[in-house]
Amino acid sequence: MTFTQIIQTAVKVASYNMKIIFGGKFIWFFIVAFLFFCYFMFQSAYEGLLPSEDMVYNHLFFPALLLVFYPAVFGIQNDADNRILEVLFGIPNYMYKVWLTRLLLIYIEIYFILVIYAYAARYLLFPVNPFEIALQLMLPVLFIGNLAFLYSTITRNGNATAVLTIISGIILSILSKALLRHSMWDVFLNPFELPDNLHPAIWSNIVKNNRIFLGIGSIVWIMLGLFNLQKREKFV
Repeated sequence: MTFTQIIQTAVKVASYNMKIIFGGKFIWFFIVAFLFFCYFMFQSAYEGLLPSEDMVYNHLFFPALLLVFYPAVFGIQNDADNRILEVLFGIPNYMYKVWLTRLLLIYIEIYFILVIYAYAARYLLFPVNPFEIALQLMLPVLFIGNLAFLYSTITRNGNATAVLTIISGIILSILSKALLRHSMWDVFLNPFELPDNLHPAIWSNIVKNNRIFLGIGSIVWIMLGLFNLQKREKFV
């Protein structure tokens, strides 16, 4: 097989898996996420708020989570609805060959979408580094997305997973505002928002520890989810 054929096959496999995961509905989440982003930008401009890098991050945070919501929450159910779980479980090392590839494709796509959004903010709101903003956003996206994937392997139902994910997000938000704000445990921490009366070196250390926590948490969630996928009898 030539290199060109390998690339063509890889593109076809990726396209097929993305169609199954997104179920033709991702475009609506993409549009809604962009509309929310535009609303946040125009609202801040209307209110006369001073544009800043941390403002752009805040404006992109909710759209970023919205982009990962559908594929992470409904992925397992889409496999069941398309009646391909039996086929997938027949593939050796199913959990590594299929779902790890799918999740990688999902996160790559979301990253580049966020880069596009950040470029829009760069020209309409504030001159940010789109790639840095998108990279920082991907850590909470990975954390929440992998947590939703874990829930989907437990419930095997998209609606139940959506409820659990939303409740988890609300709890994390409450804890962030009440107990964890500006700490390594704060999932909603804005790395570009330097608190008043806090030395930049201390803030840099908090951000570093926070990103390590989100990265480790993401790995734990995905490993637990993949472990659940080994229990074939619960899915077919």
